[in-house]
Amino acid sequence: MKQPITPERARRLLRLVTGAAVATAAILVGVKLGAWQVTGSVSLLSSMVDSVMDILASLINFFAVRHALQPADREHRFGHGKAEPLAALGQAAFITGSGVFIVVEAVGRLIDPQPIERGLVGIGVMVFAIVVSVLLVAFQRYVVRLTGSTAVRADSVHYASDVLVNAGVIGSLVLVLTLGWVYVDSIVAIAIAGFVIYSAVRIARDALNHLMDRELPERDRQRILDIVQAHPKVTDCHDLRTRSAGLKAFIQVHVEMEGTLTLLEAHDISDEVEANIREAFPNAEVIIHADPEGLEEEMPTFARL
Repeated sequence: MKQPITPERARRLLRLVTGAAVATAAILVGVKLGAWQVTGSVSLLSSMVDSVMDILASLINFFAVRHALQPADREHRFGHGKAEPLAALGQAAFITGSGVFIVVEAVGRLIDPQPIERGLVGIGVMVFAIVVSVLLVAFQRYVVRLTGSTAVRADSVHYASDVLVNAGVIGSLVLVLTLGWVYVDSIVAIAIAGFVIYSAVRIARDALNHLMDRELPERDRQRILDIVQAHPKVTDCHDLRTRSAGLKAFIQVHVEMEGTLTLLEAHDISDEVEANIREAFPNAEVIIHADPEGLEEEMPTFARL
């Protein structure tokens, strides 16, 4: 369960972290491009191409998150939060493309191996890339923990995979320099590509869950039920439905009360339950439907608790 955070602070963090991701990717592309030209390492080339994809993916995030943060309007009454998972799908496509490119380049080098020059330069650049990526991932995960942003989570997975990619490049360069195993460079590049494509699949699956209105995690659903049933005037509840879009969660639940209550009394109880849920889920939009206790309703089976 992520910590409560005010919408304004969430907006500031999301704008800051997406800008930081674009800047980081641009810096890494520059240093890796220079190192690849000096060394000729295909595994270093694969890492540089991956950083180019990082720029494109982070730019998508940069604009998508800003669009998702726009308030609801006349044409989008539920807000623009689904711009984030759409951006994550775009990231998955870019990541897959970079993985395929790396495989093609690596296979070419297996067929026609090339010597690695100035490997120490490449190792130094990769160490720098690891440090920068670790700092960015730590910041991204902090923001995800507070906001639950799908797009930033996708970006975080990608940059976390970059840390392993860069470590693999260092390992291959060390083996080439010390033992002369030129084929290791291409083999490591192919392994990196496999991991990159696997990351893309995970990102796409998470994005599709949001686009298809998957329920909130079971622990959050149970917390909502506990809050509703804790009210002394509520006798039971049913048909809880939840989903999320960007920073917002949408919660709907039927609340049962004594049938002798007046409409005004039922309304006041519903407002109190809604306020209790909002206290636990500050960015949620809550809809309470009041039902007389024991009323049998014909509801679709999938909507039952």
